[in-house]
Amino acid sequence: MRIDFRLSEEQQAAAREFASGEMTAVAEETEWEARPLSRDWVKRYAEMGFLGVNIPTRYGGLGLGNVDALLVLEEFAKISSAVAFPIFESVVGPVRALEHFADDALKARVIPAVCRGEMMVAVAMSEPDAGTALTDLRTRAEVRGDRIVLNGTKRWCSGGGHSDAYLVYCRLSETPGAKGIGAVYVEGDTPGLTFGEQEQLMGFRGVPESDLYFDEVSVPADHLVVPAGGFPKLMRAFDLERCGSATMALGQAAAALDDALAWVQERRQSGKPIVEFQAVQLKLAEMAIRVEGARLLIYRAAQNAEGGLPSVLDSSIAKVVSNEAAREVTGMGVQLMGGYSREYPMERRMRDAWGWGIAGGTIDIQKVNIASALVGRRFDQRR
Repeated sequence: MRIDFRLSEEQQAAAREFASGEMTAVAEETEWEARPLSRDWVKRYAEMGFLGVNIPTRYGGLGLGNVDALLVLEEFAKISSAVAFPIFESVVGPVRALEHFADDALKARVIPAVCRGEMMVAVAMSEPDAGTALTDLRTRAEVRGDRIVLNGTKRWCSGGGHSDAYLVYCRLSETPGAKGIGAVYVEGDTPGLTFGEQEQLMGFRGVPESDLYFDEVSVPADHLVVPAGGFPKLMRAFDLERCGSATMALGQAAAALDDALAWVQERRQSGKPIVEFQAVQLKLAEMAIRVEGARLLIYRAAQNAEGGLPSVLDSSIAKVVSNEAAREVTGMGVQLMGGYSREYPMERRMRDAWGWGIAGGTIDIQKVNIASALVGRRFDQRR
């Protein structure tokens, strides 16, 4: 397979230089204060061309490919999940579903604003009784004349209470299961939409997360993005988000390797740098093998989807390998550095690595997806 990198070396170097030079101190602030990146920084990202890398130029993006977007995302994810999150939302988040499925007028209004750093759009999928079993969701959207009215509750919404708008997965008909599910675009200041308290998570500090409550939330009918029966379309768009989640995990692993590699050449024991010990050499090799393997599988999934959306098989394999690699590599990094102290970012990388193995679909459910793709049918887990 030939991977086409259209992002110039200069552009990738610019992303790396900006992320490492400008965002390291900001990442420390977002971690300690558990607050999201300021809108001023998001607009700076836009000015630098880091938002909407793979969005068509007619909507204000750079018009590059998915691989190019993930290369940029990885550079920021190496610094922290929080500083990378606005880029994540702009290149693999719900804005891509809007690009593929929304009304032309809605696309023209929302997507350029995201690329300019003026808006952030989050996805609202999970519910108290519908996470992995997403087709059990109960949030309902009812068409009433020229309006759509939503009622229900969403959980674990990354961006909740902070984003400007939400792509809400909801039940649009009485048809049970997936056939009754679609999606509606809802702006954050719509009357009747309220938010729970910010979640206190083990990791992802600086990535806002809250419940969403819909109480007779009324939006124009043209905010319907995917009608009832379009659940498979939504899941195809989510396959690209899996590549983004995998890249966020990869960023934790790649940065852990970089940090550990520098540390073991400086840290001395028994009169010599600890890199001279064979046990340390083996750990470094294992870390590098896992990082490079994950990176190539992500690139494969993204490259195979150029001009469209990734397959569930490619994206699920990439996510599993990357998520598991991130957990293992950051764990080895903590061990090599004795990095249990919050003085160093290694322990944050390990906490975030565990989170990316849950966010965007757990490792185990990705393995079920892989088996389903291999045999060519979905498995009914309810019987």
